[in-house]
Amino acid sequence: MSSQCGSRSLSAAMSRDEVREIVTLFERHINRGQVRYLRAGHLDVMESQRHGVHFTDPISGRRLIDCFSSAGSFNVSRHNPLVVKALEEALETYDMGAFDRLSEAKILLAEKLLAMAPQGLRRIRFAAGGGDAVDCAIKMARGATGRSKILATVKAYHGHTGFALSANGKQHYRHYCEPLMPGFEFVPFNDLAAMSERADAGTAAIIIEPVQGEAGIFVGSDEYLKGLRRICDERGIVLIFDEIQTGFGRTGRLFACQHSGVSPDIMTVAKSMGGGIFPNAAVLFRDSGILTDFVENNPDFHVSFDGGSDLGCRVSLKVLEYIESMRLWENAEKMGSRLRGALNELREANPKIIKEVRGIGLMVGIEYIHEFMGPMMSDALARHGVFAAYSGNAPQVMRFMAPITISDSEMDALIDAVRGAIKDMKTLLPLALPAAKIPGVLKLLNNERFQTSLFGALRKIEDGAKAVGGMLGRK
Repeated sequence: MSSQCGSRSLSAAMSRDEVREIVTLFERHINRGQVRYLRAGHLDVMESQRHGVHFTDPISGRRLIDCFSSAGSFNVSRHNPLVVKALEEALETYDMGAFDRLSEAKILLAEKLLAMAPQGLRRIRFAAGGGDAVDCAIKMARGATGRSKILATVKAYHGHTGFALSANGKQHYRHYCEPLMPGFEFVPFNDLAAMSERADAGTAAIIIEPVQGEAGIFVGSDEYLKGLRRICDERGIVLIFDEIQTGFGRTGRLFACQHSGVSPDIMTVAKSMGGGIFPNAAVLFRDSGILTDFVENNPDFHVSFDGGSDLGCRVSLKVLEYIESMRLWENAEKMGSRLRGALNELREANPKIIKEVRGIGLMVGIEYIHEFMGPMMSDALARHGVFAAYSGNAPQVMRFMAPITISDSEMDALIDAVRGAIKDMKTLLPLALPAAKIPGVLKLLNNERFQTSLFGALRKIEDGAKAVGGMLGRK
């Protein structure tokens, strides 16, 4: 089986038995619980023929619109041929190189990225990924200020590495590894008064996502971002914006903070910077004062094995050139407006299902009335040709983050699929909603483990019915 898996083309069709064998081996060698979790929400599709905004289910041959895009990693589309070509050409000359060596590839990317960056950000450090970049930013802020306290926000998501995990504002990610790094405190997002109250002389940095993604797509207001800038200026605090999901056109601007005209002292970027082809990340910071002094005096304060690799920098350079030449942020603004408009129409027509629609650009979320509706909607959308995931921090919120290359006709298909999925949901809710009113049942339905077991059992019944139907058809 291993030799067959290794030689199989991404575009090849696969039988149900072949996929079942891969799943069995994945459960045995990697993670059985992950398979159960994905299966419950119809998210266990194996991706083949990855092109544009689609990938193909190798069993059915059906194309699905990728509305998760690995939390925004595929801004420039799946398997973008120009980005693939950039990697192929780089391989003719380069290997990864070394993190701390002089490199033309590093300089070319640095110049391009800093030219596109928000005002005032003129220096750069490379990192391996989003969590690594956040680690670097927090270490820089603490080292430069000589202070220890870091203020983050409730339900924030900044990654799974050391400092980044400590900045996550939800116990869902933290409790396995506590005690974590000391000195982290959390205040509600978009609450300027609460942040001002907690920001004191011992605070090294305030770190936020301009748009909270994993928390359920909450947009930081202009007043909030401007107020944070003012607080940090007045009290000598470093302002860090995590633009790992929001960067590179996703929100209708190159960077989300540009909507409010606020520039941070440090900004982290990753995900779509690698074009979904070769990972890369960066930490951008101001070229003046304590940050520059600290970095110049401590050049090895943060190192990375593969951040800023020569291959990664060549790929990222092509990604930035593509975004700029195609002005993809404008398409994100246009398509996001269309999607939010259609979803708001559905909300008005289905108030017992949809509580709220929110977002900016092509970073859009639907919040359902109950948490258990998130997995139900993932399942319903998959049946209509859309791969979408509910939020890890807020299961009742479905995120729509398709590649920002999406066309008008593809957006039409996406909107039609959402309408069809809502219609399907309405046939199940007459059973689920009355049951949810029974004491204790709603809590059970909202429990992730129960959802996994319930929807997994339904999938087994469904697959069994398909297998019987196939046997009868062959007879």
